[in-house]
Amino acid sequence: MLKRKALQELVVWRNERDNRALLVTGARQVGKTYLIREFLRAEYENVVEFDLVEQGDVRDAFAAARNVDELFMAISAFAGQRLVSGKTVIFIDEVQKCKEAVTAIKYLVQREDYDYVLSGSLLGVELRGVKSLPVGYVRIVDMYPLDFEEFCWANGVGGEVISEVRRCFESRTPVFGPVHERLLSLFHYYLMVGGMPAAVEQFVASKDMGAVQSVQGDIIRLYREDISQYAPDEYKLVIREMFDQIPSQLDSQSKRFMFSSIAPRGTYERYENHILWLVDSGVVLPVVSVAEPRHPLKLSEKRSYFKLFMDDVGLLCRACGMDVVKGILSDKLGVNYGSVYENAVAQELKAHGHDLHYFRNKKLGEVDFVCERGRGVVLPIEVKSGKDYKRHSALSNVMDARNYEIPQAIVLCEDNASEEGNVAYLPVYMIMFV
Repeated sequence: MLKRKALQELVVWRNERDNRALLVTGARQVGKTYLIREFLRAEYENVVEFDLVEQGDVRDAFAAARNVDELFMAISAFAGQRLVSGKTVIFIDEVQKCKEAVTAIKYLVQREDYDYVLSGSLLGVELRGVKSLPVGYVRIVDMYPLDFEEFCWANGVGGEVISEVRRCFESRTPVFGPVHERLLSLFHYYLMVGGMPAAVEQFVASKDMGAVQSVQGDIIRLYREDISQYAPDEYKLVIREMFDQIPSQLDSQSKRFMFSSIAPRGTYERYENHILWLVDSGVVLPVVSVAEPRHPLKLSEKRSYFKLFMDDVGLLCRACGMDVVKGILSDKLGVNYGSVYENAVAQELKAHGHDLHYFRNKKLGEVDFVCERGRGVVLPIEVKSGKDYKRHSALSNVMDARNYEIPQAIVLCEDNASEEGNVAYLPVYMIMFV
């Protein structure tokens, strides 16, 4: 079993016993169902599981229930075992197939006799039409693909090594050479494999990149099928085209998503709902431009200007083709792989709870990411895949006190850790500590 940080959040929910259901969300194939099953087997004597995709009769019975009593009758009728008060958990998977079950959970948990766990994909899309979300009655846990630290665990890197590298991150001192080379090599593998559990397990077991790409191809096809199944009919073709265009859009110099590639006079206003559907589905990560790198970043967002990354860097690598894999394996790294590196960084920042922003100004230039770190401090981050990582005019312009008062910046690169003035040059794998 892959070690996942989200497990601790499930344990916290169980220990709190605050009369709330657990709702686990995330894109398809990030490992929600598997992790929940393992957790429930360890924590409960009796587990009742429903899959609202596979069990059409259960789904129909849930949807037909007119009140909470009828819903509970349907649960008990289809449980297949005796429900023991205080010792039974009821797990409803693929809950997006019966949205009203999410609303009804408020009344089920008020009975205080059983625990409830819900899970599903595309919930950001499918729950839009729910009449009343049970605020205060549900603890929500968002799951993402494995982050780089979890990928390291899967590949046998122990906690003591991670702790020592964290110390180097905090002190801005170089990592012991062989450890640095090992983690840098693993990060290159992570660019190709990504964090989808099935792909990671295939890589750990076989090191066969052909087999890994086959797994990734299946996931991409599943995402495209979800667009066909769940997107509004009038949006389907355009949304699928947007999804398919992500690699080519990121290959441009600005990496900014250009709507003119969809239609000659395409604009954000024309395609706003299409983009929002993709974002809400969880399969893409938008990095939104800000007019100024000042706290709060939200106030200076320019929402019509954004970069669109995949939710998993391995899927981007797969969509780009085997030449990218060959280039990474042969250490032919450079500016052409900038979008792949940035995708990995965006993915990591999102998993750590950061909103995703970048700064672009005609006069000052562009900074890849700007984040907020408590008490209103803005942290600019540049991502450099090439050797000339100390050339960063835009970052220098932003750090200039005559423009913005920013105390520190990070440049993520292929070299070991060092510091010059208020700029920290850190190996790209240290993004796991930001």
